[in-house]
Amino acid sequence: MHDLPPMARFGGRLATDLRDVTSDPSALDSTGFWAVAADFGGRLVCARFGDVRPDPVPAPVPGAWRGPAAGQWASSLDRAAYVAGVRRIREHIARGEVYQANLCRVLSAPLPDPARADVDALTALLARGNPAPYAGTIRLPAHGVEIATASPELFLRRGGRHVESGPIKGTGRTAADLLPKDHAENVMIVDLVRNDLGRVCAPGSVTVPELCAVEEHPGLVHLVSTVSGELAEDAGWPELLAATFPPGSVTGAPKSSALRIIEALETAPRGPYCGGIGWVDADRGTAELAVGIRTFWIDREVPGGARLRFGTGAGITWGSDPEREWAETELKAARLLTVASGTHDSYETREPHEAHDAHGLSEGTVR
Repeated sequence: MHDLPPMARFGGRLATDLRDVTSDPSALDSTGFWAVAADFGGRLVCARFGDVRPDPVPAPVPGAWRGPAAGQWASSLDRAAYVAGVRRIREHIARGEVYQANLCRVLSAPLPDPARADVDALTALLARGNPAPYAGTIRLPAHGVEIATASPELFLRRGGRHVESGPIKGTGRTAADLLPKDHAENVMIVDLVRNDLGRVCAPGSVTVPELCAVEEHPGLVHLVSTVSGELAEDAGWPELLAATFPPGSVTGAPKSSALRIIEALETAPRGPYCGGIGWVDADRGTAELAVGIRTFWIDREVPGGARLRFGTGAGITWGSDPEREWAETELKAARLLTVASGTHDSYETREPHEAHDAHGLSEGTVR
């Protein structure tokens, strides 16, 4: 739907009237309201909008979004390949090369009506079927950015010089499912995030106000920590992004080793999945970027028509059970793929606060 105007939607605000698009992060220290999409691989798109106003996500319009049927999704790594990848990471851990690495797979399916596909219509379904604290939309078709995210994870929040991150590690259907492995994984990543922020924050200012808090989300629970600090006087957005990107919770520790392993084992680029998605208000000195998880994006640069893509993954440690890690990737995907199919009237008619029931996992949710 290339004739749709550019827009972004975050935190109850709608941004329109596109003024500028750049890949230079220093623009985020200038003026204006920016929507930001940073791919895991490093591509950065910053879009400045001239009109920003309060506008809650509208109710879904029946038929406005036509998504793929549940059985049409294909995975970049099938079950056997993913389980083998988990075993390979454990071998790297045994050799002392890495403590933890995230292993992800990208799901994709053809869109039944690409010309009418609008990520903002998908956002309306997600707001009711899978409410999330950092949900949002960026629609810039001319720049190859069409994203609808239902992210539960804070990558970076800024208020003046204060910056904080909220890494998620540890996932289960209920709190009772969380294992010692999940807590260990979270603490490892908190240490990594502390180190990342410490590179650009004033000495002694980095703290951990919250460690391994249990947060409930639709259909699952997460362990979430908070790391905060005060930016050094000479640090702006270029320095902050260089020090912290890609997010530690979706790479591993040490980050450099984890990235090498990810490159070797994953067979599809992550795109905006596991990147950074959100907004920067340069005039007010505030910002909120989410980790691009629970995120859909439209890829129109493929033969045979556009595809909808979605990523899912898990953090692998020495304590990981390969089959359980595969099941975690299924759990993270199942509910979202159901909502994105656009065929479930129950999601279209209920208000966001009524849509928190868990959606069961079945074998073969994705292929």
